[in-house]
Amino acid sequence: MLKRIDVKHLTLGMYLHEFCGSWMEHPFWRTKFVLTDPNDLALIHATAIREVWIDVSRGKDVASGTASLSREEVDARIDTDFSRLEDLPPLVVEPPAPPPLPANDRLPTSMQSELRRAASICGQAKDAVFSMFNEVRMGKAVDAVSANGLVEEISSSVMRNPGALISLARLKTADDYTYMHSVAVCALMVALARQIGLSEAHTRSAGMAGLLHDLGKAAIPMTVLNKPGKLTDEEFAVVKHHPVAGYEMLKEGGSVEAAVLDACLHHHEKMDGTGYPDKLQGDKISLIAKMAAICDVYDAITSNRPYKRGWDPSESIRRMAEWTNDHFDPRLFQAFVKSIGIYPVGSLVRLTSGRIGVVMEQAPKSLVTPRVKVFFSTKSDMRIPPEVVDLAAPGSNEKIVAREDPDRWRFPDLNELWSGMPGQPW
Repeated sequence: MLKRIDVKHLTLGMYLHEFCGSWMEHPFWRTKFVLTDPNDLALIHATAIREVWIDVSRGKDVASGTASLSREEVDARIDTDFSRLEDLPPLVVEPPAPPPLPANDRLPTSMQSELRRAASICGQAKDAVFSMFNEVRMGKAVDAVSANGLVEEISSSVMRNPGALISLARLKTADDYTYMHSVAVCALMVALARQIGLSEAHTRSAGMAGLLHDLGKAAIPMTVLNKPGKLTDEEFAVVKHHPVAGYEMLKEGGSVEAAVLDACLHHHEKMDGTGYPDKLQGDKISLIAKMAAICDVYDAITSNRPYKRGWDPSESIRRMAEWTNDHFDPRLFQAFVKSIGIYPVGSLVRLTSGRIGVVMEQAPKSLVTPRVKVFFSTKSDMRIPPEVVDLAAPGSNEKIVAREDPDRWRFPDLNELWSGMPGQPW
């Protein structure tokens, strides 16, 4: 049985099942083990992790009367919160303005139509960000004019169909991660900015912040950045310095606006004040930095890294919901979920009929009725001819009853099923 407890109640002999937070926030290369080393316990207490999951069937339990939550209790609370999302009024942070007439290259398109175009943009953007990082490593200033053009290309794709580029950018390889992460966070920031009603100018700033937020990683040795195992304390400290390094690089260039600089410096701050580098708390964190914190973590935990496979998109949303009160602004996180869905594109799900499918596209009016491509029957335990099921269609008797773990099923063509593109799309 799993229990979520405060780290102050963690003791030797307990079986640590999972940290309640991103794997980027602690120096452990594993999470599932029996705590036997006092040094490991002290190291956990020294991190910003506040809660953990323990498995009492494989190790010591907490003392009687100690506050804890079961997995069922946590999931029930999250499901209740998600069920209310569609009824919540939109989070609009600026006075509404008449929407501009969309340019021809921003007119809405279908998911399948935009995927091909987005794949091309992803390839070009990866090369551009790679060049940007290399120039910074050589001591050159950031070319803000070129960066503006790249943000505009990414923004236009998101305007045409938000699900296409965001979903494709998640398919980065571990080697591509540093560069494609910037592209993905740019797209996520634009989508979130639109969701909360930011002006055109502020939406561009949000996109630029997403593109440049991790530029400080250019100062990290590649051996540390791509290390496949556990980081030493010294290496972990080097990684945690990247927001300051990026801020200083961009500020020295003199062509990047203050809001973008702030997002670069403070995208690892948390609502409870346990983030870095300045341990800012609550309203002391700017809106753009709060947005960047959410988008940065989502793309990081859904992406394959040298030391860990990415989590399924819908599982990532569920886990982030567990951390919301401590890590993220709750209203902004709700808006983020509205922007990409409770079951984002690429999520593996089980339907009422027992068929398993992958989410292809969000429904325009509901967070729980996406289009799903089913391809496996749990009743016959075998693949079936792929079929697209529109859960929002009138008279549809199907609905999502569970998330499925891709690592359990290991379908080799999962990404091709939803994208229609074999191999690496860009």
